[in-house]
Amino acid sequence: MQRTPGLGVLSADATRLEVWGDPIAHSRSPQLHAAAYEVLGLDWSYGLRRVDESSFAAEFADLDDSWRGLSLTMPLKGVAFATASTRDRRAELTGAVNTLLLDPAGTRGFNTDVGGIVRALADDGISDVARARIVGAGATATSALVALSELGVEEVDVVARRPEAVTALTELGRRLGIAVRTASFTAGDHSAVPLTIAALPGDAPIADAAADALASAGGLLLDVVYGHWPTALSAAWERAGNPARSGLGMLLHQALLQVRIFRNGDPDAPLAREDESLQAMRRVLEEPPTA
Repeated sequence: MQRTPGLGVLSADATRLEVWGDPIAHSRSPQLHAAAYEVLGLDWSYGLRRVDESSFAAEFADLDDSWRGLSLTMPLKGVAFATASTRDRRAELTGAVNTLLLDPAGTRGFNTDVGGIVRALADDGISDVARARIVGAGATATSALVALSELGVEEVDVVARRPEAVTALTELGRRLGIAVRTASFTAGDHSAVPLTIAALPGDAPIADAAADALASAGGLLLDVVYGHWPTALSAAWERAGNPARSGLGMLLHQALLQVRIFRNGDPDAPLAREDESLQAMRRVLEEPPTA
């Protein structure tokens, strides 16, 4: 990568940013970031680029000193993790990086999905919960489990089609002090929990009977999907009369944490005009997606 060694301070000329992934055309991230940058008076550009795992290394090597950072979505969070010279705790726990800060002293990797989940749930008044359920056992489920650990969860049921897929989550749960129990979509005796996080693709097929069983005992649903709505699970929650939230809240808050990283180098360092920035980003989500 063509970057001049330095003291870890990004040049004022480093003004280019993008979100990479495949697919990527649906991403709302460019609009979210642009709204925040306008409030903050930052003359930065933030675009999107279709990049898959096979093309990531070549695309990344072609970046020069004008680049400040990248947002990464599926399927690039694993290769971004491997690319980062240093990683924050959330990234280390999940093995996933969705934010790269192109620091002259070394590329820094972060996982803002975890914080996005925590902050989205706080919008619904959920900041402390003992038991929860995760539906799905893929990469996003890992971020969900770490988020739940930060909320004080002690027991998590993971509903998955393949029990062996839960093995990695069970091991992570041990590290986090969480008892992870494997459950099946076909089981009709799900125990009641105050919170369910769905970490499935938006078009994942789920039989109505299975979805209804989960909804009847699932409390609030946070479905990380936002491009396909309603999902099979959110529809079941509606039938049950229980609240369901899309992944837009998670998207909003993880993007704000990314802006903190790109501006301040730290996801825990608030922005100078953070409330205004967040309000501007919320307004973007109230608008129809651009074609």
